[in-house]
Amino acid sequence: MAATVSDQLLDWYDAHARDLPWRARPGAPPPDPYRVWLSEVMLQQTTVAAVKPYFEAFTSRWPTVEALAAASEEDVMAAWAGLGYYSRARNLVKCAREVARRGGFPETEAALRELPGLGAYTAAAVAAIAFDRRAVVVDANVERVVARLFAIEEPLPGARKAIRAAAESITPNQRAGDFAQAMMDLGSSICTARDPKCLLCPLSQSCEGRAAGDPVRLPVKAPKKAKPVRQGRAFWIEREGTVWLVRREGRGMLGGMRALPDDGWSARGNGTGEAPLAGEWEAGGVVRHTFTHFALELSVHMQRGAAQPAGAGEWWPLATLDEAGLPTLFAKAARLVMA
Repeated sequence: MAATVSDQLLDWYDAHARDLPWRARPGAPPPDPYRVWLSEVMLQQTTVAAVKPYFEAFTSRWPTVEALAAASEEDVMAAWAGLGYYSRARNLVKCAREVARRGGFPETEAALRELPGLGAYTAAAVAAIAFDRRAVVVDANVERVVARLFAIEEPLPGARKAIRAAAESITPNQRAGDFAQAMMDLGSSICTARDPKCLLCPLSQSCEGRAAGDPVRLPVKAPKKAKPVRQGRAFWIEREGTVWLVRREGRGMLGGMRALPDDGWSARGNGTGEAPLAGEWEAGGVVRHTFTHFALELSVHMQRGAAQPAGAGEWWPLATLDEAGLPTLFAKAARLVMA
């Protein structure tokens, strides 16, 4: 199957590859490793459509890894706001600085794994796509394609070892980067989760899941656990056309980001309900947000013409609040109040 799958898939990719700003066209020289790495970090648990404007903004502002290495973490975090999973942005700065210190990206998968924030998937993707090294690249799309192609019945996450071994068996020695991207494209456009287009698939004749008659059920997923719902409060403190913003602690949930003051809610429990100022508070509504491990119901409370709260913070002009880099949760709260 190996030669047939890789040849057929690469032929399909040559004709149908997506045109993405971080890619080289099929058969062209590999793209800049910086652009490959940046895109792969951004794309983790995020859609291509969501990433495109962020990628273009980042590469316009910081066109090289050296430029990103020289940026302040504060500026990078603000530019990242809205993409979520903010530890990625902190690791982005650390990695850029290490790459700049080394004089460039290492070319092997093993050496790439030594960089801050590069796990197995990202290291394999950069090695294959940027340096054309043979590496087994398995993201969620590839996982789905391989599970169906080989009819792997074991439920996730236990099936991942078998899926990786199967992916290894069909990864070619030549054009490894194009093959990895072809698998991603096949999973995103043809071998989709709910409506696979088997009649258009270049691998349909080799697909054991299709031959078994029900590829949609693969990969088999373990039942999802219900997420706990936490309760918290955020406080909109307004004075003379400005709002009071704080910077969250560098580690933990939304670490290092500007935000509205809150009552200490977390993944582990509800907030205290305690306000940062005495006085009357006006109810401003509720925003709901889902994190990886829990959901949050955040009630917004407002006080206008207020005194300055104790502790560190800054009065930010309402007219330029979109430049503060608020994470999505607090941007939702701000929109609720300002509406």
